[in-house]
Amino acid sequence: MPALTLDDRLDGAVGGKTAKALERAFGMRTVSDLLAHYPRRYALRGELTPISSLPVGESVTIVAEVRRVGERRMRQRNGSIVEIVISDGEGELTLTFFNQQWRLRELLPGRRGFFAGKVGEYRGAKQLTHPDYELFDDEETARRTAESYANVPIPIYPATAAVPSWKVASISGIVLDGLGTVLDPLPDRLRAEWGLLESRVALERIHRPIRTEEIAPARETLRAHEAFVLQAALLQQRAYVRAMTAVSREPGALSARFDGALPFELTPDQATVGEIVAADLQSEQPMNRLVQGEVGSGKTLVALRAMLQVADSGGQSALIAPTEVLAGQHLRTITKMLGPDLSAELIPTLLTGQLTAAERRRAALRVASGQSRIVIGTHALLSDKTTFADLGLVVVDEQHRFGVEQREALRAKGTAPHALVLTATPIPRTVAMTVFGDLDVSTIRTMPTGRAGVETFVAPIAEKPAWLGRVWERIAEEVALGRQAFVVCPAIDADSGAADDTADETVDDEAPTPTRWGVVQTAHVLARHPSFASLRVEVLHGRLPGDEKDAIMQAFARGDIDVLVATTVVEVGVDVPNASTMAILEADRFGVSQLHQLRGRVGRGSVPGLCLLVTESPPGSPARARVEAVAATVDGFELAEVDLQLRGEGDVLGATQSGVRSSLRLLRVVADAELIARAREAARAVIDQDRSLVDHPGLAAAIDRRVNEQERAALSKS
Repeated sequence: MPALTLDDRLDGAVGGKTAKALERAFGMRTVSDLLAHYPRRYALRGELTPISSLPVGESVTIVAEVRRVGERRMRQRNGSIVEIVISDGEGELTLTFFNQQWRLRELLPGRRGFFAGKVGEYRGAKQLTHPDYELFDDEETARRTAESYANVPIPIYPATAAVPSWKVASISGIVLDGLGTVLDPLPDRLRAEWGLLESRVALERIHRPIRTEEIAPARETLRAHEAFVLQAALLQQRAYVRAMTAVSREPGALSARFDGALPFELTPDQATVGEIVAADLQSEQPMNRLVQGEVGSGKTLVALRAMLQVADSGGQSALIAPTEVLAGQHLRTITKMLGPDLSAELIPTLLTGQLTAAERRRAALRVASGQSRIVIGTHALLSDKTTFADLGLVVVDEQHRFGVEQREALRAKGTAPHALVLTATPIPRTVAMTVFGDLDVSTIRTMPTGRAGVETFVAPIAEKPAWLGRVWERIAEEVALGRQAFVVCPAIDADSGAADDTADETVDDEAPTPTRWGVVQTAHVLARHPSFASLRVEVLHGRLPGDEKDAIMQAFARGDIDVLVATTVVEVGVDVPNASTMAILEADRFGVSQLHQLRGRVGRGSVPGLCLLVTESPPGSPARARVEAVAATVDGFELAEVDLQLRGEGDVLGATQSGVRSSLRLLRVVADAELIARAREAARAVIDQDRSLVDHPGLAAAIDRRVNEQERAALSKS
């Protein structure tokens, strides 16, 4: 039989029945998938819980000897119960099997082996019902296994009831026995320089270590492989994009007219990032740049100046936003910034799913003909029916709301168009390398002058219930001064459990509890509050029709609404300088970055902002820590680091960013920051010399295994 390779299917390696069980339990399909399912920890015989101390309700794996066997008839129905008593020398445990008399032929007194199952209790005695087990072959094996068990680490795997840890270990051992040569993803020179093991050795030692000392070098090797392969995949994608030929977009009269009419000076960062973007657009390599900046730092202005540069050459720009409200807001903002003359020439056009059929046809015709050189929309831009005359620039707003596939699907509507990605969620350096490693990153830190800023306070109503009344009074006081306010809720209707379709970052560390404050309930409370009797209160959420949402936002922007009770549909892009106050109810249900985004809706003009974070979470809880972290600073970049530490990279990366970036095995973004940076430099040197990896077959194969078919299709569209 030929030796196994990492790319072989599991059904050919371990049999169809076992392969199906592994796929159901863990999604494994190949030998590589199995061997990348690493032990989560290791135990020694002396560390295993003795039978006498086994906790009821826990899944356990023990080594024991069969002491007594028996069978009795069931009283209430036909059949029998086989009872096997096992012992580890310190305590006894009963194995129970229903109608399986054949177990008596296997589980003979004196036989030893592994036994795995969930600990139950019957009449005061502990038992395992229908446990899995694996008996040692003979007495000599049993003796040797028992002796070696005291010193050899026992791998403990992530497991399920159907596939317990010892079974994963057994299957992994069978596969390792049949595994042939494994190509190293790292060049030999780099492996020697970093003091790492060969791949085959590392896999053997992480799954079947003989001594505890073998585990750390194996993990270090495989962690380095993960960092290197991930960075190489991202840099290879960047290299492929840069190898394409884009149309050079030179600035011209439109750009000059716009800049000349600006009533203010650009901030230093706006000017610097703008120059970088302008240079990118003039290159014949497609721009692939991420611009991150605080809420209100002027990212939209940077994007609009890039759109004008593309329009100067007759090209079109498409800006995709995550919600209809934000898309409509962008259209109004951009039209206002352009002024009547430039707007008439460029014809900014909105394209969303909420347009009527006639409106959509007219908009699509302006886009397809090239008449509209600035197109703003939602996912409707991705429709097969949406075509462009000359798409030169794709702008993605709030990238964390989109996946890689969506970004690349829009780019595919042009011929190697430039891409500009905007985010108001500051990204820690290591996350930027891991999530957006195929993008160049620019940062806007300086804020425009004339903004009053915002103060944030926690209202802990579990300890101080009277503070909730003070929150409503404070909002009424601000409105009495001629200002406006937001009240943000975690749901549309708490009674029905209807969540808003834009609230995608709600966090719940503790046992799930129903929300108390929906938009419906809050509006009802305010309608009966004496301080709100003369105030104009409206509601806004994602379930309202698009035209109604747009009308409400425009009314709020005009000052026709005093208090807007809304879900997180107002999280991004809503610009109402007169809005001074925001109360966020059940703030502990939101993540750090989302609270920071929401807070950015107030304090945008000359009116000082006030943000009240209402929470019932107890002091010292993770939920309370998030809320207090947001109240402690308005620095989004500092909060991004706090968020990463509080929540962990699994959540921060997010599944929508594609598994190539989020399915980390051993790598940890915070703890392995230095390794990730080192791997990136090493991978860059390899990709610069050998973009197609012809001379690095091990790395090429590892990337193919790391990037699934769906991701590969998305990357190939770039």
